[in-house]
Amino acid sequence: MKRRDFIRNMMIMGMGLALAPEVIAKQVAEAAWQDGGNVLPGVAIRQTHLSFRSLTNRRVTDAIIVHHIGNTNADVSAETVHQWHLANGWAGIGYHFLIRKDGSIEQGRPMDTVGAHCYGENEHTVGVNIVGNFEDYMPEDAQVASAKRLLAALCRNYGFAPSRSTIFGHRDFNATACPGQNLYDMLPDIIRGAAALY
Repeated sequence: MKRRDFIRNMMIMGMGLALAPEVIAKQVAEAAWQDGGNVLPGVAIRQTHLSFRSLTNRRVTDAIIVHHIGNTNADVSAETVHQWHLANGWAGIGYHFLIRKDGSIEQGRPMDTVGAHCYGENEHTVGVNIVGNFEDYMPEDAQVASAKRLLAALCRNYGFAPSRSTIFGHRDFNATACPGQNLYDMLPDIIRGAAALY
């Protein structure tokens, strides 16, 4: 091999190595929401396998925002909310998790992607929706228990402790009644419960 060919090959190999971390990181990030990488240890989550339009990976996660359905107290599924949000022209369900009336937790938007649940705050937060209209009704005990477990697991996963500076109601950021007054009043207790499990 000629010296010139050797140097050219070394340069090409060096460029490939320099680019490899970015390519590998992109593949890992995409895999996190494509192959079940969104499962939280210790929390039973029903996988929904929803089909989304374009999604973007979230680079930073430093808070969780709690929501309610609001317009109905019916026990709607993640699939139902997904259809509602697709009809809005969104990529699909904007929340990452949905807690049903019986306390079961369903996967919404893949966990490590940018949500569509709180204007101006989606780039760094996880959205958790507790099903119901909590302006007029109270959350079920099973929902509250599941919320504590899910919030504790999310905080462990992302490396921050459950507190009022990391877990918020939607109304803390936007002009909305969400997550409903009854649930909002319960947030301090839910956060204390999550902290005890953390």
